[in-house]
Amino acid sequence: MAARTLETEIDKLYQLPLEEFTPARNALAKGAGGDAARIRGLTKPPIAAWAVNQLYWQHGNVWNDLIAASENARKAHRAILAGRGGDVRAAGKVHDDGVEQALKATLALLAAAHHPATDATKHAIATTLRALPADEPPGRLTRALQPAGFEMLSGFQGAAGPARPSRPAPEREEPKAKGSAPSPKVDAKALTKAKHDAASTARALRDAETAARREEFEKVRTEREEKRAAETVEKAREAVARAESELEEAEAAAKKAVEMRKAAAKRAVAAQDEFSVARDRAESAAADLTAIEKGRPR
Repeated sequence: MAARTLETEIDKLYQLPLEEFTPARNALAKGAGGDAARIRGLTKPPIAAWAVNQLYWQHGNVWNDLIAASENARKAHRAILAGRGGDVRAAGKVHDDGVEQALKATLALLAAAHHPATDATKHAIATTLRALPADEPPGRLTRALQPAGFEMLSGFQGAAGPARPSRPAPEREEPKAKGSAPSPKVDAKALTKAKHDAASTARALRDAETAARREEFEKVRTEREEKRAAETVEKAREAVARAESELEEAEAAAKKAVEMRKAAAKRAVAAQDEFSVARDRAESAAADLTAIEKGRPR
């Protein structure tokens, strides 16, 4: 089975209703040839992982928003830890919103599939969503995830720098000096666009990373397939060589059999002639004997 075709079939397995996973996997393994062992080793995901997989397959926009928010939050935390400063509060809020949106969509998928959403299942889904992205291929999670690193710092908010000491309130308002620069105003429209662009680029980065991982996986798979195909070709060549040798031997045997048949046919004709002569002689001798017995000379 071609590598890309096999990967497509595996993707289809993880999109099936959960109860159909095992029989479909076993059926796929039967026709997978050299990949049968790998197919049989695919793990049936638990209900929480299965539900999150369906979010990837059925609501790609929600998934992409969540991954982009997660990457952005991680970037902000890394900046804080490196002492560069970052808006962890805003990034964390966006990530929390992404998790909440993804959780609602995932629970809706679970309900549509008629699976009960127990408290344990809801918790496992939520922790898995918060732990994304994972090291497993998206859409193929085989276990519920546990957040690690910054995802565990629930409620943690960083600051861009050390806290400033509070100033006492002025006794009276001083008039502004002529020519003094007005306080800068934040352009809300530009800020919104910048946030949108940042989220888009983070999402594009994640998509590119996912594609790169998939293509690297495909590269390894195709190299393995190429090696297996080369071995198959070599075995086929050896089989052809053996067949050619056996064909030569069979042709020689057939030629010898033809010669033997012709020789046997000649001997059969000669024997038939000898039989005819012997028969004539026997008939003549029998006639002579009869004549003598009856007293009639021949």
